[in-house]
Amino acid sequence: MEAAATILAGGQNVRMGKNKSLLPIGEKLLIDLIIEQLQSVVQEIIIVTNEPELYRDQNVIFTKDRLSYRGPLCGIHAALLQSTYQYNFIVACDMPFIQAQSIRELLELSPGYDVVVPKIGKHLQPLYAVYSKNCLPAIEKSLQRGERKVVAFYDQVRVRYVEEEIINQWGSLEQLFFNVNTPDDYAKAKEKIKEGT
Repeated sequence: MEAAATILAGGQNVRMGKNKSLLPIGEKLLIDLIIEQLQSVVQEIIIVTNEPELYRDQNVIFTKDRLSYRGPLCGIHAALLQSTYQYNFIVACDMPFIQAQSIRELLELSPGYDVVVPKIGKHLQPLYAVYSKNCLPAIEKSLQRGERKVVAFYDQVRVRYVEEEIINQWGSLEQLFFNVNTPDDYAKAKEKIKEGT
């Protein structure tokens, strides 16, 4: 199905101390690893960032937060406003092991829903999920109320929680949902790439 994908690259990078998306992992930048997987699935790639000049080498669309709030929910809002497509896969900029097939399957589950999100036990992966443009009014209400959690608006839209029996078919979940938040995480990611796992 036709869809867009957005990389949220507007974080403060406090724990890492530098821009996570531009860290080299193996022979590529972290953001390059993400874009490569997205290119084989979607028709449009957006980066939400307040520093688009850092990504000028990328063949993508740029947008900035449209509201004066901070956090990933505001980034999702900006992405949905910018996107040409009804369905949009949203991913954080610090996930080097995202997988095209899992994204494709999430998008295939999207018709009839506003959010399609993996659920492992009680834990959701809201920054590895699909959002439709129908979410915009509910997101705006949540932001105006001062709510920052990505899931704050879920009770106002149609959500499909993707069960573990589906997710487990995607391989190592620890690796798939791995975030590079700290220097230690960065070292682990480089080792995984080196090992080819």
